[in-house]
Amino acid sequence: MRVTNSMISKNSMTNMNSNKVNVDKLNNQMTSQKKISRPSEDPVIAIRALRLRSNLFELDQYVERNIQDAKSWIEVTEGALINMERIMDDVYKECVAGSNDPLNQEDRAAILKNLQSLRSQVYREGNADCIGRYVFTGYKTNKPLTFAEDQADTTYKITEKVSYQDIEEMRYYNNQVTVPNTSADVLAGVDLTDMPKEYTNKRIRLSYEKMEELTSKDIKFYDEARGRWQNLEDMEIGDDLVSVTTNMSYDEWAADDFYVGDKQVIFLKETGELILGKDVANAFGSQKTELSVTYTKKGFSEGELLPEHYFDCEDITDPDNTIKYTKQNQEIKYTVAFNQSLTVNTQASDVFNSSIGRDVDELTNAVQAAIAAHDKVDKIKEMQKQEQYADPASQAGLKEWLEAAEKEAVYADTNMQKLYSKGVDKFQKYKDNITLARTDLGSREDRLLLTETRVSEQQSTFEQLKTRNEDKELSDIIIEYTAAYTAYQASLQATSKANGQTLLNYL
Repeated sequence: MRVTNSMISKNSMTNMNSNKVNVDKLNNQMTSQKKISRPSEDPVIAIRALRLRSNLFELDQYVERNIQDAKSWIEVTEGALINMERIMDDVYKECVAGSNDPLNQEDRAAILKNLQSLRSQVYREGNADCIGRYVFTGYKTNKPLTFAEDQADTTYKITEKVSYQDIEEMRYYNNQVTVPNTSADVLAGVDLTDMPKEYTNKRIRLSYEKMEELTSKDIKFYDEARGRWQNLEDMEIGDDLVSVTTNMSYDEWAADDFYVGDKQVIFLKETGELILGKDVANAFGSQKTELSVTYTKKGFSEGELLPEHYFDCEDITDPDNTIKYTKQNQEIKYTVAFNQSLTVNTQASDVFNSSIGRDVDELTNAVQAAIAAHDKVDKIKEMQKQEQYADPASQAGLKEWLEAAEKEAVYADTNMQKLYSKGVDKFQKYKDNITLARTDLGSREDRLLLTETRVSEQQSTFEQLKTRNEDKELSDIIIEYTAAYTAYQASLQATSKANGQTLLNYL
């Protein structure tokens, strides 16, 4: 094969240019310390770089944002649960103290003061927020758990589910003593029919009081046989139907000596109670009856629960713009790793029983009633020592008044002691429920911390893979560059010699 000078020249230029390109490539690598600057230089490295960068971006999102946000949410929730647990423990201790006998006025006053302080804090812990988002209110993170101030015009239509398990015994009292202010009142004495009286009934207490009137068709029971909800007045007990009374006021019921028929249910809108007759209560218990009560409440006080966090309800404050809420499971999940999500929120309805506030109110009322009753006794005893009532007739009258006041005080003490004895069990259960929620939250936090460790390790691994795929050691580049530059210089010299000789030099 004949090799011409032109061929030698072209090949020399090509080889020289290849060396020059290699020097340029290594020079770029030395400047950027990257293996490639364009995908076309090495498609395999480019594709792997895209995949690794995409995965690393997700890992950075998990480690630096999602996991950190989840940790903050859980920490805020745990702090609120710890405080709520302490409050329940304090109320529990007050119940233990209140159930003990005897108590003097100073003891009762101390219990009352503590309860009033705890009552204002009962649900406030449920308003805990994380970066402006309420942590206990499910998807409605822009809404607090309770009303921040009195809302006189706010109106809700609420459907509340209760059951036979909510039936409890409650004592009611009539003919409270009014301390006489004049000699005529003292001399009149106290008629036997006007002596304080105690009555005991079974009831189901709803979550609110001071409601609007409702109809009998708003109280339903679940008929297991038919598999549907039916009006309570259609429930049969023996050969009779349940009688439902919804238009009786508390004062009218008290004037009737708190009477309820055996097969009767009385709804009291002032106190939010369903008073059950003996046969009705027994039937509910034996049949494990579930009830649904739909009522309207206008006006809420500061600290009362927003109904939408606990019940199916409608905000009908503006009749032209009603808002309907359906109670459902509202778990907020954070993606904390590849194909792994974690529930970060704890819903108030799973932790803060809607009856806690009303239980504390009833305990407070019982203490106030006991304090008031003993004040009456002390006042009448003081009157017995006054000169204006020294005559036998006045002393006889005051004796009757004192007997009535002491009877009221005994009832008040007994009621307080029994309520507080029940409160010991109730608030222990409330506390246990919160402790259980804390345990569940703690297990989720442990899983989050384990995930954070694993994802952080993955992040380091992917960083190393990305570095190995894209980066190049400067020392290696310098060695390769030196070799390439030497080769380039050699190619220049070889080309100059090869192209410097032609056929004419030999003629």
